[in-house]
Amino acid sequence: MTQRSILITGCSSGIGYNAAHGLRARGWRVFAACRKETDCDRLRAEGFESPRIDYADEASISQAVSEVLAATGGQLDALFNNGAYACPGLVEDLPRGALREIFESNFFGWHDLTRQIIPTMRTQGHGRIVQCSSVLGLVALGWRGAYVSTKFALEGLTDTLRIEMRGTGIHVSLIEPGPVTTKIRENARAPFERWFDWENAHRAPEYRDKLRPRLYGDYSKDNFELPPEAVTNKLIHALDSARPRPRYYVTTPTYLMGTLRRVLPTGLLDWVISKD
Repeated sequence: MTQRSILITGCSSGIGYNAAHGLRARGWRVFAACRKETDCDRLRAEGFESPRIDYADEASISQAVSEVLAATGGQLDALFNNGAYACPGLVEDLPRGALREIFESNFFGWHDLTRQIIPTMRTQGHGRIVQCSSVLGLVALGWRGAYVSTKFALEGLTDTLRIEMRGTGIHVSLIEPGPVTTKIRENARAPFERWFDWENAHRAPEYRDKLRPRLYGDYSKDNFELPPEAVTNKLIHALDSARPRPRYYVTTPTYLMGTLRRVLPTGLLDWVISKD
């Protein structure tokens, strides 16, 4: 049987890194993309083919697609869109530029890469597109408005794409992790420092006492936090199942919030969430 191939983004650490190793162990030919060339070099040293993909850089996306398809003879069995970052802070303090920038990386770039891969999958008559969303694509949570908005947008776009791909042999799935051990807090420090003048914000004491300790304090696990393998296990089902699910929940909070948003009135759900 011909070796199956997959392009995974955001492989420098966390979910993407674990998925790359997990799928390679299962016999996949893995193209493990990273945003930084130094991370690509590190993965190449581990034996991966690692194109550079910076979702905010359109040229890097086109170049990576060309490299991958040239290496596979014009075929690709699966795409796992995963790379994203957070820009924490209150919505009232969120500058337009910050929102524009995070959408480039967490949404527009995903769409661009997916569009460039679909013609290949359509020609070969099959393919799997898996999007790594979040519990924050199902419900909102305070201090995370920029990230939440990108994931809500991703959910809607992906649902539409899944409907439009019916009958093509291209299956589209969302994976919705809750708390998973990654570097998302560490990686959120630079966007926070760049975009938020928190010391002059109306709610500066809350930034000082609530947000900054979470960003800069010693790492502590969230309740029900799982390792990245939990996401990889769902990805494997989305890739291998004859009938992949539209959605894959990961972690207890995702299952809980997925249920509560269906059964609770919005006001009551807001109250429950605000108790965090």
